[in-house]
Amino acid sequence: MSATALPSTSNPPGIIDQALADRLAGIVGAKRVLYRPSELLTYTSDGLPSYHKQPGLAVFPGTRDEVVAVVRVLAERHVPFVPRGAGTGLSGGALADGLVLIGLNRLTRILSIDAENCRAVVEPGVVNVALSRAVAQYGLHYAPDPSSQAACTIGGNVAENAGGPHCLKYGVTTNHVVAITAVLPSGEIVELGDTEGEHEGYDLVGAFVGSEGCFGIALQVTVRLSRNAEAVRTLLADFMSLDSAARAVSGVVATGIVPAALEMIDQATIRAVESSIYAAGYPTDASAALLIELDGAAAGLEHDVATVESICKSSGARTVRIARDEAERARLWQGRKKAFGAMGRVSSHLVVQDAVVPRTRLPEVLERIHEIGERHRVRVCNVFHAGDGNLHPNIAYSAADADETARVHLAMREIMRACVDVGGTITGEHGVGLDKLEYMALIFSPDSLATMCALREVFDPERRANPGKVVPMHACREWTAAPAARVTSRGRA
Repeated sequence: MSATALPSTSNPPGIIDQALADRLAGIVGAKRVLYRPSELLTYTSDGLPSYHKQPGLAVFPGTRDEVVAVVRVLAERHVPFVPRGAGTGLSGGALADGLVLIGLNRLTRILSIDAENCRAVVEPGVVNVALSRAVAQYGLHYAPDPSSQAACTIGGNVAENAGGPHCLKYGVTTNHVVAITAVLPSGEIVELGDTEGEHEGYDLVGAFVGSEGCFGIALQVTVRLSRNAEAVRTLLADFMSLDSAARAVSGVVATGIVPAALEMIDQATIRAVESSIYAAGYPTDASAALLIELDGAAAGLEHDVATVESICKSSGARTVRIARDEAERARLWQGRKKAFGAMGRVSSHLVVQDAVVPRTRLPEVLERIHEIGERHRVRVCNVFHAGDGNLHPNIAYSAADADETARVHLAMREIMRACVDVGGTITGEHGVGLDKLEYMALIFSPDSLATMCALREVFDPERRANPGKVVPMHACREWTAAPAARVTSRGRA
């Protein structure tokens, strides 16, 4: 490691220097400690390209013991850090602005599978879909299925309380995590929850899941597995208006039938998908399409399929197509899950928002989003979890165009405000991170924000874990050494 790469100091608290880099290299190996700007470029952004923050240093432990040792060195030096999984997050939550980034993508072991009791124990770097593939031979799967499941990790899912299309019926990550072994920012190892799924006292697993890396790092996670359904039917209904599709959503839910998934895709998204390598056979002249999946016991499922088909048609569906086999089903889902990737062909940048509104307010909110887009002269693409009202309005734009960028951000603020105004909330699964800090005060009182700060301090009294995220700094004063660390790590101190 070059002597000029990082400043040499007498080890003052909170400073990223050569001595710290050398100590971390002694734990994980010199090749697993990155410090040059060219090496860190990959880690300056996440799945939301709107934010760019360069770490002061990145370290990549490969075992549980190495993670603990790294955290303890940082605790000894009072250095703030940011945990990072696959970097597929959509809120800027895993960005380290001049701080130490701890990459967990090397911890990829599935430690145990208990098929009889539908449990698995995994390390945080296990890729979401890899777990389902590993347990498929037992007729099991891991239910939370974010669109990024081919790349995102279980540790990241835990941090963000990730959902996915099938969370409508099966729930989000917190419904499938029964125990966590974590290392706190102090270096202390704690056991949260119980591997048998029972616990006494406070639900600390529930507090940790969704804490966005602000409480510590999960070393291993015990998850609940789900048995594969006896039968599955996947339908694609296309509509000539967004309003008709939205009303069909309410109609399906009102029957008491709970689809495994109920997704909406608008025309702009359909056309982006169909012009890409992810083309799924969606009708490009439709204003909207619903992708509906029903599963369960074979007995009675066809009756539910017929009921859903009838509701869609009575709500204005032009056609309702039922996937004939697993290959067609997979193709329909590929278009939905790769929609964000397909939008990359539209423009160089994409703002992805994530808000939840009451299902009954979907028609008016979608109309409001359209009006906001028209007024600000930006193109809004909607692809979202309609069954639980979890909206994902997206705007593709060029960051090189300052005027367009300004209009995009104005439109997004108005969209978020419109969702809150109808009784909605600011995130369903992407988390707050950096992106939604300014919206927290829209839905939480100062007392509620202060309570969040107090809970955080139980896990991280120095607020060194992922500082500057989730709770606005004016409500939760961050650790004061973080700015100093940013300056020194860039050699300007």
